[in-house]
Amino acid sequence: MRNNIEERACDLAVYLLENDATVRAAAARFDVSKSTVHKDLTERLPQINPALYRQVRELLDRNKAERHIRGGLATKRKYRGET
Repeated sequence: MRNNIEERACDLAVYLLENDATVRAAAARFDVSKSTVHKDLTERLPQINPALYRQVRELLDRNKAERHIRGGLATKRKYRGET
């Protein structure tokens, strides 16, 4: 069981980096909750692969800084009748 969790954490990290994805997108792709993705990436990954964690941390920080922009664009699309 432990090996699967470690493998999932690394797979999630690679997916995020290769696709420049969000936690929500990774959760949907791997069919797990956003909480699980976040825990895997922020708590488990540093112990498993610190170098990969540093790259993921940069992406997570950038996504957090940009989320208000994505939210505003989604609202704009909503009221324009786009999907």
